[in-house]
This record gives sequence, C-alpha cells and structure tokens, in this order.
Amino acid sequence: MGAAAKSCHVSSHSYTKFFPMNESHHLSNTLQLANASSFKSPIDWAYPMRREMQEILPGFFLGPYSAAMKSKLPILERQGITHIVCVRQDIEANFIKPNFPHTFRYLVLDIADNPVENIIRFFPTTKEFIDSCLATGGKVLVHGNAGISRSAALVIAYLMETFGMKYRDAFSHVQERRFCINPNVGFVHQLQEYEAIYLAKLTIKMMSPMQLGRSFSLQAGMPGSRKRSLEEDEDFGAMQTTRRGQSAKGKVARMLPSGGHEKRKS
Repeated sequence: MGAAAKSCHVSSHSYTKFFPMNESHHLSNTLQLANASSFKSPIDWAYPMRREMQEILPGFFLGPYSAAMKSKLPILERQGITHIVCVRQDIEANFIKPNFPHTFRYLVLDIADNPVENIIRFFPTTKEFIDSCLATGGKVLVHGNAGISRSAALVIAYLMETFGMKYRDAFSHVQERRFCINPNVGFVHQLQEYEAIYLAKLTIKMMSPMQLGRSFSLQAGMPGSRKRSLEEDEDFGAMQTTRRGQSAKGKVARMLPSGGHEKRKS
C-alpha cells in the first residue's frame, strides 16, 4: 500500500469507530452465505499449521502473530494482504505490534484474553474495518498472539453478523479451516449472547420508520399495556387521594390538637 498506509488503535479504555460504512458497500453485495459455506472444504490439519494463517473466507485470513512477523512480509505480499487487525493486550505491546505500518493498514485492539473481558464492544469496530477492506477489493489478516482465542472470537462474530449465522455454525466454519481455535469460555458466552443482539439490530435496520412506528403503536395498544396503564392511573389516583386525606388530617390536627378543643395561651 506504500507510505499512505495508516494505523488505527482501539484500547479497552476507549471506543472509536473507523471507516464509516456506505450501505451500498455492504459485504452482502460481494459475498453470499452459500459461497461462504462452500468455500474451501475442511483442510487436513497438521500441528505445525497453527503457526501459519488460514483463509477463512476469500480474502479473509486468521492466524497467529508469527504470521505477521517481519520475516513473513514476502508471504503477506504474495497473498495480497492489505489490512491487518492486530489483537493484543497492554503487556504484550512490546512484542506484538504492527511491523509494517507503511505497507499495510492496521487496526490495533487492546483486548485481554480473559473470560471477564468485554469483547463484544470491539465487534462493531472490527466489522467496519473488515467490511471496508473487502468492499474495496483488499485482503485482511486478523491475528492475536496464538490466533486461538481473541482473534478467533472476532472472526466468528464477524461471520455471525455478516451472514446471519448461529454461533455454532460460525464456530464450525472457522474451526474447519483453523482447527486449533479455542475461544475462552467467557468469549463463548458473549458470542452466544451476541446472536440475539445482532438479530435484533438487523430486524430494526430492515424495518422502515413507518413499520417501527406501527410496531411501537401496537405494543402501546395491547390489552396488557392498557390494563397496566389503567392500574397505574388507579394507583396514581389512590395515591393522590391518600395524600389529600393525609394533608387534610394534618390541617385538622394543627387546628384542633388532641381532645378536639383549641388551646389558648393564658
């Protein structure tokens, strides 16, 4: 890509969106689920292959940091890589870093390989970066340290949202091409939860403003909603009556102390 290449950085303490997507460039225009499912039959896996990158979709690779080291530049260029997602955490920054900032466009994500790490928040940024790459004819490599947990989770999430795949199907598709993937248990739970999140987003995105308005109107007009509204009104009225009654009693009590006789100062 030459000197014009740029590097983007997202840490766990900040969240920034890059490459605003134009709907006409959505990946569904260039890749179809049928093609994704039939792309490259499961490979015969050999243990040394874990140190290499594998092509998950046309132009979309997953691998370890060793696949993006300085010695691998000829391979990256031969494969036509233009973009790289570099996943690491702060303590790994000294040895996991963008090695070719003037050659490839980078997205650097600070993510800990920890079950309590909130990896879902990085899914939208990663998807935009990958979509922007593929929509312009580029090729992207997603790598972490070993290419097993964090980077694999990002790739699985991308397949889920882009092709409407369930977690198990997306996981199987990736594992058939990179057998060693093993997202930690926390990431697995988040990926399973993400299925409902992206489906809801997709449903809302596909609905017109009129349909959305009608949907909300129907929900507001449901018998249960009217019943709750009436109950709330009754509760509010009873509360107001009680307050008025308490207020009136307070006034009477101030006017007529105990005994019902007004006390006079002598």
